[in-house]
Amino acid sequence: MSVTKKQQQALDEFRKAGGVLRTSAALDAGIHPRTLYQLRDQGGLERVSRGVYRLAELPPLGDPDLVRVSTRVSRAVVCLISALHFHGMTSQIPHVVSIALPQGVKTPELDRPPIRVFRFSDESYRAGVEEHPVDEVQVKVYGPAKTVADCFKFRHKIGLEVAIEGLRAGLEEDRFTPAELMEFAKTCRVQRIIRPYIAAML
Repeated sequence: MSVTKKQQQALDEFRKAGGVLRTSAALDAGIHPRTLYQLRDQGGLERVSRGVYRLAELPPLGDPDLVRVSTRVSRAVVCLISALHFHGMTSQIPHVVSIALPQGVKTPELDRPPIRVFRFSDESYRAGVEEHPVDEVQVKVYGPAKTVADCFKFRHKIGLEVAIEGLRAGLEEDRFTPAELMEFAKTCRVQRIIRPYIAAML
């Protein structure tokens, strides 16, 4: 692909940013919208989601749904079944991306992928957040222990069997200790619910 000087400068800005930029960040870096669209149409850039572009030269996205959500919804934290799946702790195949948002935050509108929003208290929203690099994007996801505690808290919405499966996987694979899990269970106010299941598995 032959490129103009402006297009080459734009590609260089993308490379400096790790290969992915929101349109607003691209404009702040001095890239003209016309240059963005030209590079998209010529195959130099690909659209990840509305307002987010990445270099086409990068390897194919390994988890495009998580990348799209993370680049579009800055406060989203991957949770529940989606987090269990991310950590390899469930046999469930999520058909939507489950995300946590604080109370009062507007529900985002995404063209894709489908999302399911769960509202967390401020304390629970902040607890146990990890950041993992996925396709050059930092994805926020709850750690294994916090995820299992959340699954028990939302067991009526996602199914108790999902929470139990996550608990068993976490203990068998040493993803957390019972004490670590109980700390998050306290935050989620499900200590009395989780305790007998832990006792039965030890």
